[in-house]
Amino acid sequence: MQPMTMTRRFAILGAAASLGGCSALSALNTPARNIYDLLPASGSASGRRSGRTLMVARPDAAAAIAGDRIMIKPAPQAVTYLGESRWSDELPELIQSLLVRSIAGTGRIAYVGGGDGGPVPDLALLTRIDGFQAELVGDQVRVVLDMTLTLLRDADQQVIASRIWRHAAPSQDDGAPAIAAALQTVLNAVLPQMADWVIASA
Repeated sequence: MQPMTMTRRFAILGAAASLGGCSALSALNTPARNIYDLLPASGSASGRRSGRTLMVARPDAAAAIAGDRIMIKPAPQAVTYLGESRWSDELPELIQSLLVRSIAGTGRIAYVGGGDGGPVPDLALLTRIDGFQAELVGDQVRVVLDMTLTLLRDADQQVIASRIWRHAAPSQDDGAPAIAAALQTVLNAVLPQMADWVIASA
């Protein structure tokens, strides 16, 4: 009886291993998500320097664009998303990180952070994202960025300055790689302007 018991045990273990192997192969055949990151673009390293500290708050955004999905609008009232493609983080956190790194990259302000730790801020930067998507216009595809930045004095919450940035640029097609590249081109233009504006207003 002992040999049969051992044989049965090995057969059960072999079946379990086989099932595990099938599961692993199935996972390998699952389409991978395409993750797209965006890069900071620093403002000018020359010019007036500030000894102040700045906290960049998490931006506000409408629910339609506040997640990590890449939005495309086939019509003004229509919203859809690009399949398995995602941003590397939820959009508010991604934009927050880009602003922090773009402003800090100038080396012209004493401290820039996202609010987790760090010194008590002298200033706070609030951001509202009203547009960050691709749009179909006739047979053309364009990307749109629409953001408002507001600089506050942290001690009394007084508004120091506020400015709107709106920018559009063509995309080669409606695929995720082209849309991500076009949005990066837009960011390369506006992030240095935003960084310089914040430091000039600080």
